[in-house]
Amino acid sequence: MSDKATLAKKRPEFRNINAFSDLPSYRLPAAGWVSILHRVSGVLMFALMPFVIWMFDTSISSEISYARFTSAFSVGLLGLPGMVWKLLALALMWAYLHHFLAGVRHLRMDISHDAVTKASGTNTARVVLTLSLALTAVLGAKLFGLY
Repeated sequence: MSDKATLAKKRPEFRNINAFSDLPSYRLPAAGWVSILHRVSGVLMFALMPFVIWMFDTSISSEISYARFTSAFSVGLLGLPGMVWKLLALALMWAYLHHFLAGVRHLRMDISHDAVTKASGTNTARVVLTLSLALTAVLGAKLFGLY
């Protein structure tokens, strides 16, 4: 019996991770990035809700308020240059697109249980990341006047 105990492999020890030494070397899979960014985009949309309400209100109130709304993106408003407002709108666009696409991905996984595999999870996560960034780039190009 003592021979078996000495020949047995030592069990691995699991300790708490050190955020400064372990996390920078950890490679998060695509599905993990989508999950984290889904939460970040939800918080970002919630935090920018006053900005969305202001944009909607000033864009539909009157022609004068619409002119003020569009000048905020070219000239600036509240002491901030127009570029800051454009970047804020771009962040909101990305947050909405990513949150929507990641939500559709989760709904698809809920509806079709055949699609819940590691390979399909990785592939759909990559599609969500690629589509959200590509659509944000297209809308950002329009926002910044490239076409």
